[in-house]
Amino acid sequence: MCIGIPLQVIECDEQIAVCEADGRRERLNIMLVGPQAAGTWVLAFQGSAIRVISADEAQQTRAALAALDAARNGSDDLDAFFADLTAREPSLPPHLRPQPKESST
Repeated sequence: MCIGIPLQVIECDEQIAVCEADGRRERLNIMLVGPQAAGTWVLAFQGSAIRVISADEAQQTRAALAALDAARNGSDDLDAFFADLTAREPSLPPHLRPQPKESST
């Protein structure tokens, strides 16, 4: 499984950006996304910034990675990571819901 890591640009030149988040700091090749302003969030994979992401997407991805780490370390309280899911009834996406039968007239 391949997982991209959200990192925030700290400084950047034409080819390399220094990025960090959650205690992790990396130098990333930015040839795929071009130079980015400090504060921009990027998705990092194997030493490269592969795309620019929103702060909201970065936060959601970081929360999911934190939940994965907690589960891997045996945490019993995973609901805190999925508050948006635990407070609602599960529902099927529209394409999986039963379709009404058409009447033949």
